Amino acid sequence: MSTATLSGRHIVVTRPSGQADSLCAAIEARGGIALRFPVLAIGEPEDGRALDEVIARLDGFDLAFFVSPNAVSHALGPILARRAWPVGLRVATVGKGSERALAEFGFRDVIAPQSGFDSESVLALPEFRADAVVGRRVVIFRGDGGRDLLGETLRERGATVEYITCYRRYCPDIDPAPLLRLAADGRLDAITLTSSEGVGNLRIMAGDDGWPVLRTVAVFAPHPRIVEHARTAGFELVLETPAGDEGLVGALESHFRLPSVTLRP
Repeated sequence: MSTATLSGRHIVVTRPSGQADSLCAAIEARGGIALRFPVLAIGEPEDGRALDEVIARLDGFDLAFFVSPNAVSHALGPILARRAWPVGLRVATVGKGSERALAEFGFRDVIAPQSGFDSESVLALPEFRADAVVGRRVVIFRGDGGRDLLGETLRERGATVEYITCYRRYCPDIDPAPLLRLAADGRLDAITLTSSEGVGNLRIMAGDDGWPVLRTVAVFAPHPRIVEHARTAGFELVLETPAGDEGLVGALESHFRLPSVTLRP
């Protein structure tokens, strides 16, 4: 395979600061120009008392679920600074990025789906069946808000579920002018979007004046829910990709290698 499959292509990476390095490196290794433009910022929760309080009670849970790499770092950092992880408290997550984040904290026996990267995939695992979770206590570490499907379904299956907010998400204050200029000149080739919330933030950040030109840029998204949000927002061409960096980069390579008439939004 050519090492310059994305040569000269300006590709926007919208992941939060500190989480974009691997995708940017993969794009640049193929000759592309990765433009970092985070559409989500991650910070400490407005009220950290819930996390502080649960640390002493961790021994009472049977399963701890981390919704994202941010949940891993913002929860385990404070927890492991104050105590050892309880023996017997199993750990679960979704997504390769979250698995890698847990591995950095020393967790190896992690429950996680090997295909599919959403709550539905988690709930299909044997460890999350009704006969496996009934009577169990589950703690879910997450950001402010987010989907409630996992917790609601576990409760329906007989588990006791407690949510702990360990970080907050917000829209960054970043000047979109450089991206808009590239888009106006026809030199902005693609936008990668890896968060449904980020779609709305990008629309806000572009502004009413910038949006008409930005919406014509091809969008690549690794989940049907993000694809739906992007299309609803008004992007003209939205392509669903396989999950992870490999899936996004592979889809970008295919798109720019093949004639556009062979692709369908």
